Amino acid sequence: MDLTKLISFSLLFLSLLIPTTTTTTSTVTCTNAVCRRDGPIIRFPFRLKHQQSHSCGYDKGFDLTCDINAGNRTTITLPFSGNFTVEEIDYAAQEIWINDPNNCLPQRILQLNLNSTPFSGVYMRQFTFFNCPTSEYLRFRPLNPITCLSGKNSTVFATPSPRVINYLSSQSCRLMKTVYVPVRWPFYEQIVSSSDLSDNLWLTWRVPRCSRCEIKGGKCGIKSNSSREIICSHVHKPAIPRRARYAIAVGAGIPGALIVFGLFCFVYSKISSCIKRRRLVPTPEINNAQAHYLHSSVIVMGLDGPTIESYPKIVLGESKRLPKVDDATCAICLSEYEPKETLRTIPQCQHCFHADCIDEWLKLNGTCPVCRNSPEQILPPA
Repeated sequence: MDLTKLISFSLLFLSLLIPTTTTTTSTVTCTNAVCRRDGPIIRFPFRLKHQQSHSCGYDKGFDLTCDINAGNRTTITLPFSGNFTVEEIDYAAQEIWINDPNNCLPQRILQLNLNSTPFSGVYMRQFTFFNCPTSEYLRFRPLNPITCLSGKNSTVFATPSPRVINYLSSQSCRLMKTVYVPVRWPFYEQIVSSSDLSDNLWLTWRVPRCSRCEIKGGKCGIKSNSSREIICSHVHKPAIPRRARYAIAVGAGIPGALIVFGLFCFVYSKISSCIKRRRLVPTPEINNAQAHYLHSSVIVMGLDGPTIESYPKIVLGESKRLPKVDDATCAICLSEYEPKETLRTIPQCQHCFHADCIDEWLKLNGTCPVCRNSPEQILPPA
């Protein structure tokens, strides 16, 4: 039996040992809803007010509406902060992305209050707003003005940079307010001088916790109309998890690796004996610095566990939106990313991979599989 048949037989055997199972505990029957074709899907814990029953949502904080005056766009009302357009909902990551329907999000940020909502920022970053004279605009030319807050005689800037804050404070600018802004993930870009803050606000919710259910492909919801218990139903377990498939691939590669290693040892021994017989003239001595350079250029060291775990992980949403728009395939296993898969990012170069793939890779190789840069090489200068 050749190696290919052996691997195929092993996969078939494992699929019989690990059958696909389904959990069928029932929840309240609710159908998905949308406000318009390109709008986000509305399901538990959110509820489309006046169209879905009360038990289809978690509580009033998750009520959504369709704003006819704004092109039938999905809208959420935050107490003390007003109405916001819902751009997208990632149920597996438990994130909702909102923006201002009037296209002046910075103005809404200045009054944003999440205290009476079930939401908090995914990542919070401090921004300081300044109002500067337009007549001196050339001094601040590298900065990005907030157009919707600026006027004929004044220009408004928002910056997270302490250096820029100190500079504007020393000029004829008036400090307006310092606020925390829910920014997008990941935020490993270089420190920006200023921003017009027009990007979506990224919010998350902690209760109800349906992330694991969504990742497993289940349906999260209330158990019954008379109960507020949250359960996960219709969970489909894969026949062979990705980690098992990865282990099989590695295991299948071991025989081939042993053969290559054996051939290498054989050839190396022959070359060594040949060199000894010919008594070649010894090469000039290599000093310690050269030896260290040659040694470090050949040996590839992997990363330790804490370092790998410090790299951020995300659960891919239904939109499959990633920091790099051309990142659609894992460069290690060559499989396209699918919603609800867990990915890990190398912070410095922003390349994404399946978490289990890159974890195994980094244990053996301390470089990015795509750009081949090591963390030490691609860290920004101090």
